[in-house]
Amino acid sequence: MTKQTILSARGLVKRYGRVTALDRCDFDLYPGEVLAVIGDNGAGKSSMIKALSGAIQPDEGEILVEGKSVRFSSPIGAREYGIETVYQTLALSPALSIADNMFMGREIRKSGMMGRVFKQLDKARMRQLSREKLSELGLMTIQSIDQAVETLSGGQRQGVAVARAAAFGSRVIIMDEPTAALGVKESRKVLDLILTVKEKGMPIILISHNMPHVFEVADRIHIHRLGRRLCVVNPGDCKMSDAVALMTGAMSADEIGQSA
Repeated sequence: MTKQTILSARGLVKRYGRVTALDRCDFDLYPGEVLAVIGDNGAGKSSMIKALSGAIQPDEGEILVEGKSVRFSSPIGAREYGIETVYQTLALSPALSIADNMFMGREIRKSGMMGRVFKQLDKARMRQLSREKLSELGLMTIQSIDQAVETLSGGQRQGVAVARAAAFGSRVIIMDEPTAALGVKESRKVLDLILTVKEKGMPIILISHNMPHVFEVADRIHIHRLGRRLCVVNPGDCKMSDAVALMTGAMSADEIGQSA
């Protein structure tokens, strides 16, 4: 029996003028896995991820959530299907508190007339839920839930962004280069965080150029080349040097017996 994908795409095409960023691209993410997406610069992986997260709309092809064809008109549309994205820039507001960032754009109003008529926010409830979510992910080394995000380290900021995604993502978390701007110690914390989220049953799409990190945490590796999926490899069956050779074109998928 074939396992049902949680998120997939078939034949995605995206053109920018005469440039074809996605050329009949396919994609498959299965429940509970960490799927790494790697590819050389200009391979089209960013366009694919933007299509899957609702940031752009493909010219052709379809996206499926649990086998059902869907169309995202915006990232908000993708969020409605439980797909949350942690961008490389983190999309956090430095001057706001951790709790305010966790619920930015999704604020909880007070019950009754105070919330319905006067639009007052239930800050106590948002603080409580933020604290619970950070604790679940082992991130409550932070001094106060009310401290400004700009006072946090790079790793802690990444943690807040991941916690926000885990709090609202019911199906998929997409992580774009989560360790790119971090040192060794903070990168280690983020990798542990990815594994913690996975243990809770949440599938993760990890876009990264860091091959050691990819091979450490990924269950499968989607190799993207020339606007489409070249192949998918298992980290246990493929050497790191072979993965790099595949994504740069120095080796073909046939040479290691892989297929798309």
